Amino acid sequence: MTDQSLGDFFADYGDVASAVIIMDRNSGRSKGFGFVELEDDALAQKAIEEKNGADLEGRAMVVSVARPREERPQGGGFGGGGGF
Repeated sequence: MTDQSLGDFFADYGDVASAVIIMDRNSGRSKGFGFVELEDDALAQKAIEEKNGADLEGRAMVVSVARPREERPQGGGFGGGGGF
């Protein structure tokens, strides 16, 4: 799957402003999801309704409105310092 093929999958619903497959920084492989932005909100809603569950390259697509990214706690791994 490429950004282009993902965009093509939604092209029947109007102008695709962007289509991006999210890649893992370390492996360079797809994380199994992406984002598509359509110019027309009404057509985007229609695409969500009609493409959710549709087959793309042998996989059932889950299509929904993007949710805001969840905040992750900042800081590093383990422990909390220590007294010397």
